[in-house]
Amino acid sequence: MKIVVITGSPHRNGTTFLLTDEWIKGAESQGHEIIRFDAGLHPVHPCTGCDHCRSHEGKCVFDDLMTQILPALLSADLVLLSTPLYYFGFSAQIKAVLDRFYAVNEEVIAKPLKAMLLAAGGDSDDWAMGALEHHYETVCRYLHWQDTGRLLALGLNTREDAEASSYPRQARLLGASIH
Repeated sequence: MKIVVITGSPHRNGTTFLLTDEWIKGAESQGHEIIRFDAGLHPVHPCTGCDHCRSHEGKCVFDDLMTQILPALLSADLVLLSTPLYYFGFSAQIKAVLDRFYAVNEEVIAKPLKAMLLAAGGDSDDWAMGALEHHYETVCRYLHWQDTGRLLALGLNTREDAEASSYPRQARLLGASIH
């Protein structure tokens, strides 16, 4: 299976990267092909709603990481959205990627994809991931993606917190569970 991983953390040594790395190890152990895009480390310009893409066959006015993400997404079987919890939602980096799907909306909607969500946050309240989950569910519903799993890691303020938790093992198992 071809899998596109899109991360939204700007911290290479943070909790989200650790969990994503573990998830990828699990997926690769099952023979899946991984294409990873670290949107938090490579600027993705936010959509400006100019509609240039609508009159230019999906080509955006901005030449950034999305020129690689979109073709990979359209040839993938599964997408993992991996985000830190920023103010109870996706990071701005992931949100910019999602907004830019607009350029090829019809193609993304027509392509049946499986999806997974991996999120890490310092909050420990059981309600802290609610808005993020709802947004993810809405994106899946709109794009006709099939949600096939989630890992919502709470109470991870530092990488050390994550390393001392069961979340890395859970991430690896979730990645290995893909059929």
